[in-house]
Amino acid sequence: MSVLGIETSCDETGVAVYDTRRGLLAHRLFSQIAMHAEYGGVVPELASRDHVRRLWPLIDACLADAGVQRSALTGVAYTAGPGLVGALLVGAAAGRAIAWALDIPAIGVHHMEGHLLAPLLEADPPQPPFVALLVSGGHTQLVLVRRLGDYELLGESLDDAAGEAFDKTAKMMGLAYPGGPVLAGLAEQGRSGAFTFSRPMTDRPGLDFSFSGLKTQVLLAWQHSDHSAQTQADIARGFEDAVADTLRIKCERAMASTGAGVLVVAGGVGANRRLRQALADSAARGGYRLCFPRPEFCTDNGAMIAFAGALRLAAGQRQGSEIQARPRWDMASLPAI
Repeated sequence: MSVLGIETSCDETGVAVYDTRRGLLAHRLFSQIAMHAEYGGVVPELASRDHVRRLWPLIDACLADAGVQRSALTGVAYTAGPGLVGALLVGAAAGRAIAWALDIPAIGVHHMEGHLLAPLLEADPPQPPFVALLVSGGHTQLVLVRRLGDYELLGESLDDAAGEAFDKTAKMMGLAYPGGPVLAGLAEQGRSGAFTFSRPMTDRPGLDFSFSGLKTQVLLAWQHSDHSAQTQADIARGFEDAVADTLRIKCERAMASTGAGVLVVAGGVGANRRLRQALADSAARGGYRLCFPRPEFCTDNGAMIAFAGALRLAAGQRQGSEIQARPRWDMASLPAI
């Protein structure tokens, strides 16, 4: 079946066409970064309105790229949550409208399940069971995937997620929006060991995370520094090292406790070079397989939604005609595929 995927959970409008026989046929993405930069963060109402402006032209362009007529679609998948409710409603309403007009099924997709399954779009995809580290925006989670759709939450952030900590730390240091990628770039010029910060919650058992205290440590170091360019880079490096090392330690614990042989890493922070290297070194030592999606599929995108929706639609899962938008949604409540 040919499935149109729509992603509008926050500040990126993503569209893709996935065919269950031929694979990913096309995908398009429009980022709202330039619009929100003026405000130093995402403005929900502006995000929703921009999705309205961008979505339909992106759908037409993506279908043209895929060489698929709208009438040839056999399913629609859209992000139903979690996310900004206004932004979610744009994609949900569009997806339901297309499905109704073409008399084809539509399904609301869990945004984090989309990220979790993104590595399966790559060649030689991992097969369950595996452990997944999801580090996307406001989420940092370790999940045991027994089979597709059968998820057990092993640990999660109790306050700021890793991505939020990156963005908030960058803002405290006066870096441009979006702060996370800017801080990671600045850390490349930093000196290893010039600043050493704690690895939060690694001195106690368990797989939960907490990054708010680390953010405070960095703020204090910055406030008491000389504010030079080199010091700024050194602090950025120390912060990035602390986050990457903390995630590595927790992943090692999860792999040991579950006995899984595969670790999947997905979400925007999963594109971070230092994190990828730390986890690759750890996987080599531990003798388990490490899987990432390509960098363009780490951030929000339509391809992961089209793929996740296609799996569920192909399994015969259907939903009613109601428009679903769930700003908060527990992934463990999803039915197995």
